[in-house]
Amino acid sequence: MADKDTAKKVDELRERIRELDYHYYVLDNPLAEDTEYDSLYAELRALEDAHPDLRSPDSPTRRIGGQVLEGFSAVAHTEPMLSLNNSYSEDELLAFDQRVARGLDSDGPFEYVAELKLDGLGVSLRYENGEFVRGATRGDGKTGEDVTRNLRTVRALPLKLRPEGAGRSPAPVLEVRGEVHMTRSGLELANRQREQDGEPPFANPRNAAAGSLRLLDSTITAGRPLRIFCYQLLGAGHSGPLEDLVDHSQVLEYLKKIGFPVNPHWRKCLGINEVLKFCRDWATKRTKLDYNTDGVVIKLNKLSDRRALGTTAKFPRWAMAYKFAAEWARTRVKSIEIQVGRTGALTPTANLEPVQLAGTTVSRASLHNEEEIERKDIRQGDWVRIEKGGDIIPKVVEVDFDARDEHCKNFEMPSTCPVCGALADKPEGEVIRRCTNASCPAQVRERLIHFASRNAMDIQGLGPAVVDALVESELVHTAADLYRLELESVAELERMGEKSAANLLAEIEQSKGRGADRLLFGLGVRFVGQIAAELIISRYGNILALEGAGSEELEAIDGIGPVIARSLAAFMDGKENRELIDKLAAAGVDLGGESATVEVPSESNPFNGKKFVLTGALENFSRDKAAAEIKRRGGKLSGSVSGKTDYVLYGSEPGSKLARARELGVETIDEATFLEWLKQ
Repeated sequence: MADKDTAKKVDELRERIRELDYHYYVLDNPLAEDTEYDSLYAELRALEDAHPDLRSPDSPTRRIGGQVLEGFSAVAHTEPMLSLNNSYSEDELLAFDQRVARGLDSDGPFEYVAELKLDGLGVSLRYENGEFVRGATRGDGKTGEDVTRNLRTVRALPLKLRPEGAGRSPAPVLEVRGEVHMTRSGLELANRQREQDGEPPFANPRNAAAGSLRLLDSTITAGRPLRIFCYQLLGAGHSGPLEDLVDHSQVLEYLKKIGFPVNPHWRKCLGINEVLKFCRDWATKRTKLDYNTDGVVIKLNKLSDRRALGTTAKFPRWAMAYKFAAEWARTRVKSIEIQVGRTGALTPTANLEPVQLAGTTVSRASLHNEEEIERKDIRQGDWVRIEKGGDIIPKVVEVDFDARDEHCKNFEMPSTCPVCGALADKPEGEVIRRCTNASCPAQVRERLIHFASRNAMDIQGLGPAVVDALVESELVHTAADLYRLELESVAELERMGEKSAANLLAEIEQSKGRGADRLLFGLGVRFVGQIAAELIISRYGNILALEGAGSEELEAIDGIGPVIARSLAAFMDGKENRELIDKLAAAGVDLGGESATVEVPSESNPFNGKKFVLTGALENFSRDKAAAEIKRRGGKLSGSVSGKTDYVLYGSEPGSKLARARELGVETIDEATFLEWLKQ
């Protein structure tokens, strides 16, 4: 049992560290050097280790958990975490202001609060008697996942609140909403560590934050530089301990006083014109921030006005998100080179002078095909404008012709494969040249990477670097060769070793039972995507049953068009392809059972017997999960829109499928509607 002096010292150290954290993360005003902070932290940890009876769950040293979790439990939100309605123009914001005026039966002007919209992961935080007890992800808006242990590792998140900051004791229960994110500098730090560990880099800060928060091992999360900004306090303005907080601006100030990090870049605006000015200002200033923001959130300031307007099933009527136009940058095309894909496609790729764009360094961009190069008149040496589609995929938008000089050179597509030298043919009616050598090392590499990918055979550890080593050592020429690999030969590969080799072989062995639909997708038949593979196997049951199936027979499958049918029939007619399938079967890979169609629930529901097409990125579902939910309820999926399509489910950044649906008069549904249907 520790004596009183030791207990007092521990309390003093905890309070000092909390004070330093508050000034660093909330006030952005560090009070001490890192060395002093580290010394205090080490002293506190040593005292707690020597006196276990003094340990406390709200101690700064207790952020990192113990054993690895097996999964996340579900958490029902006290109030739904609704999505926000998006706007992309000032006219849409003016229309929002007019809707507010009609809803409140007032001419205004109205008081708004404008806040930067973070590109992160929404969370709900619960505090009891001033101590953090639970945190959950947004999930579907009504139910999220319990990620308390991981949230405790976020240094900016207070484990114990500061009641003295607000001049009163906190409410017995507080529920706060916030956004977990990673800064751009944090992403660079995390990716440097991943590179040292031989792991692929994170694509962007949002992926890094979301992936880190959903790790089952909180000790790994603790090593990720996650941050959080909080923006909402449930119960504010209602009768009870928070009833004197009547404006959202007061809520933000209160959150900051009791220890929560609040984004400092918010403004109280009188009237929509001040909101528009805030949006214009940050559309240009956002690039100077160390974190990604893709827009502005506009909210009514008076909480009583919010309650008067209420919400729809999808969005609050008192708020709107304004999305910035895509970020762009100017850079030079250093050269154009050819990449060869798994189907032999020769894709021209621009090597760019590295430039910062939307939080990442961009040095390459696909030019798609030679017709695209000719249409935009892109030359090596040109200065070009690049953007990121959905702030993710870089693309060359246009050439700065005024900056072109005599040193800029035209690019000519090669007539032979740059990797193996075989003829690069461009079939009539197509825009892409293809290497005609199926044994081309580049094609072999890309086919193996695709075969091992998550939606195909899901072979963990068989990434590009390992595939390169296997191909270069001539241990593997086809997917079937993977199942004949021996421990000794794999262990001799660079950076492998016996343990890594054993793990890889175990993953390969486990992949044998992934199922015929995933195997068919993994074979990389041109045009046969994941959904098409599922439809085909649900009809035939076994890949071997496809031998001899003509294109007309395949086209009779609901959801399979003539292009897919012809491509699959030609693949099954190929001697080398049939030999590959036979070798996979001999290795014990599951090629499927008897013919079995998807069982359709007899219960009437919006999905039953309807054909769906998915496009765009969904917020609460991966494509796979959304497709599984549709099929589980008796729906069907197709990869393309036609007159037979019943619904197109769209998310953010939808592609041409949405436009095609509207042309054909096919009904389109957004994610909020999809969520409502799932409840029926």
